[in-house]
Amino acid sequence: MAEGVEVAIVSEENMYDKIYTIRGQRVMLDFELAEIYGYETKNFNRQVKNNSAKFEGDDFMFQLSKDEWENLRCKKFTSSWGGLRYLPMAFTEQGIYMLMTVLRGELAIKQSRALVRTFKKMKDYIIDNRDLIGQREYIQISIQTAENVRDISKLKSDIGSVEKQMSDVMDQLSDVVTKSDLADMMNSFVDDEDNGWLMYNTKYCTADLAYSEIYAQAKKTIYVVDNYIGLRTLVLLKNAPIGVDITLFSDNLGGRLHSIEYKDFCTEYPSIKMTLKRTGGIYHDRFIVLDYGTDDERVFLCGASSKDAGARVTSIVEDFGIGKYKILIDSLLKNKKLVLV
Repeated sequence: MAEGVEVAIVSEENMYDKIYTIRGQRVMLDFELAEIYGYETKNFNRQVKNNSAKFEGDDFMFQLSKDEWENLRCKKFTSSWGGLRYLPMAFTEQGIYMLMTVLRGELAIKQSRALVRTFKKMKDYIIDNRDLIGQREYIQISIQTAENVRDISKLKSDIGSVEKQMSDVMDQLSDVVTKSDLADMMNSFVDDEDNGWLMYNTKYCTADLAYSEIYAQAKKTIYVVDNYIGLRTLVLLKNAPIGVDITLFSDNLGGRLHSIEYKDFCTEYPSIKMTLKRTGGIYHDRFIVLDYGTDDERVFLCGASSKDAGARVTSIVEDFGIGKYKILIDSLLKNKKLVLV
């Protein structure tokens, strides 16, 4: 954020005046978003340019044509726009949500909460028109926001004085996994309850950090046994050490993970080596097994599916009596591959 730049206080009243309908979409303009986030416009656009891959396509961001800009200026009729010497960039709601994964810091999170709260009060465009939004955009948002969740979680772990309010937004962004979950994500911005924490080996921490710490300890293999999986299950595995073979055992009950999501995830992270196998319908509990059959073998019992981790009170504990799992794991390894639809 630039020093001396006046930050616009986000309120429902002044936000209505900054949301325009262009090309059939509700959008906000770059220089007004820059004001909201406390940036000079050129520095704001530099942040976007440095992360251009996140904004590919007109459904995230587009530049106004000369006619569109002139028409908008005539309707707005404000002298404050008179000195603008370029055609502004317009950010759609999807683009604004993606913008939240680029602009970091306490102010950015506070303003992002206010933006989403405003869109929700306006009968959120994305929710009302969910059939018009491609599923791949949701996948991209979920994967990209996982980066921020992980960073914020580590910060909270290392610095006890970091305000809890930062987690209220970032811990919940990772729940954007399917169209049906988008409404819940919107609610999580408005709800002040903290739903992103769990007990991990008697330590209170964020769900994302707990899974990241567990997977990071693997040297050769990671086995995840979980009948209820979703895109978040994959996202939590994306930071596994390079070269570690991952096997996900699941019957995908409820059909929450789709083939298109799995294929896009594998394309996004080609270094991840993952195999999907069925559980055979006999498992209720969830397990994580690291380095099975080696001297470094470890087993963790999970109270909830990773796709829902932190949504309710739950825990992850390590079971040091690993010998009893041999029959179970050997049986799972013989199962057929899981075919997603």
